[in-house]
Amino acid sequence: MRMLTGQLRNEVDKLWETFWTGGITNPLTVIEQITYLLFLRRLDQQQLLKEKQASELDMPITDPIFPEAATPLRWSSFKNLDPEAMIDRFTRGITLNGEQTNVFDYMKQLAPEDTAFANHMKGATFMISTPRLLDRAVQLIDKLDMDDRDTKGDLYEYLLSKIASAGQNGQFRTPRHIIQLMVDMTLPTPTDTICDPSAGTCGFLVAADEYLRREHRDAFYKKEFRAHYNSAMFNGLEFDSSMMRIGAMNLMLHGIERPNLLHVDALSEENAGITDRYSLMLANPPFKGSLDYDFVEPSLLKVAKTKKTELLFLALMLRMMRPGGRAAVIVPDGVLFGSSRAHKAIREAIVEEHQLQGVVSMPSGVFKPYAGVSTAILLFTKTNSGGTDQVWFYDMQADGYSLDDKRSELGRRMPEQPEKLAKDEHLSTLTDPHGQVIEYRVQKHEENNIPDILHRWRTPEGEAKRPRTAQSFYVPVQEIRDNAYDLSINRYKEIEYEAVAYDPPQELLARIRQLEAERAQLMQELENLLD
Repeated sequence: MRMLTGQLRNEVDKLWETFWTGGITNPLTVIEQITYLLFLRRLDQQQLLKEKQASELDMPITDPIFPEAATPLRWSSFKNLDPEAMIDRFTRGITLNGEQTNVFDYMKQLAPEDTAFANHMKGATFMISTPRLLDRAVQLIDKLDMDDRDTKGDLYEYLLSKIASAGQNGQFRTPRHIIQLMVDMTLPTPTDTICDPSAGTCGFLVAADEYLRREHRDAFYKKEFRAHYNSAMFNGLEFDSSMMRIGAMNLMLHGIERPNLLHVDALSEENAGITDRYSLMLANPPFKGSLDYDFVEPSLLKVAKTKKTELLFLALMLRMMRPGGRAAVIVPDGVLFGSSRAHKAIREAIVEEHQLQGVVSMPSGVFKPYAGVSTAILLFTKTNSGGTDQVWFYDMQADGYSLDDKRSELGRRMPEQPEKLAKDEHLSTLTDPHGQVIEYRVQKHEENNIPDILHRWRTPEGEAKRPRTAQSFYVPVQEIRDNAYDLSINRYKEIEYEAVAYDPPQELLARIRQLEAERAQLMQELENLLD
């Protein structure tokens, strides 16, 4: 996330505090209610743009969002009302086409094809019940800078970060810098079809989009790419309807208007038709979930007969990926070394039937304060014909943040696009899957292994001769087979013990006796002073 100005952060903090003091304290509910108000403001901005274009062309507005009779339902109309009249506009509303319609209901019945967010408004509930809270929220949102895509997107990301700090209801986001690491390791391209099967707030899709805008700017000028971008490129599955709406708004504010977001249980039979479709999978599936066999799509059980969601999602991703597709997925450590038949089956499938390329072991504090479980990133490609010859392991020991519940930022973060390199940075290059040369910065910092992970991952020729005592190294596939497909780094990493020379016991005893004598002498001198 780019740095928001202090003023914007303060305004968002005030908005958040307004809801909490107004009696709405569930973080997801706060985010959702703010999301509805942001959408209403955005609709009015779109209408204003249509009116401006029509005025310049001296033509009537085509397909107005707000016909003239619906003007009282517009943001620019109700924002200036007194609090009592404003909440009346949201609850009772006006008579439109012979029927009573209020602001919120009008927003909910917008045409599904308008945006992904509008398409997922079914079931949305307006929960702001007091005039004062509604008026205060509207006035604060009206002041927010929403003029460009970057500001809107970063503003919403800052709002979403408060879900993580609250950590309630088991809803939390993957840390932004870990998402960025996974995206940078998989190198999204303009031809990719990207999917997150447990989309949540759609952070992975947003990060992939930002990578494309940064590394493939020229593609956005091509008609073919824009058609792909606006139709098939971004895909997500999510079971929670509230998270679906929040994720859709996150994408929309980042400029992704029409993603394919499916409100489905990804592991159920209603999702059985998605096969061999996506070229890039980015995900942090739910941990420690358990489902009855009857609720799981049968083809997934053929890969690994299990009730554990973390294993089923790996089987799901293999099914949904097209041959040649690549994946980066976060898994709990138990997936790497679990001894059950299902654990071994899914690891064997990835290693033997496809191509496992890397395992990045992360410290247990990465998901604090809401989860202390140790995790890892698996990186693999679907081949249907094997291809694993060696697997790269990296032992991440620091991610740039403290590993306690506070997760305070450590040291200096690299800016997105620095004007000049810092003293501890240098430039390197790599070639992406489509032959494009990408220049990137390398920074070594003892408090943050992420730049080092990216550099080593992108320069495999330098990894071949690293010893098992190093922070990263390769392991031949035969050794992994011999260890029952165990993928935990501790199985293969060697600890180098440094020999420590100690003085002979007689010398140590002599020093102790000397210290005792000196102590006795000092005590005697002290007693003499007191006499």
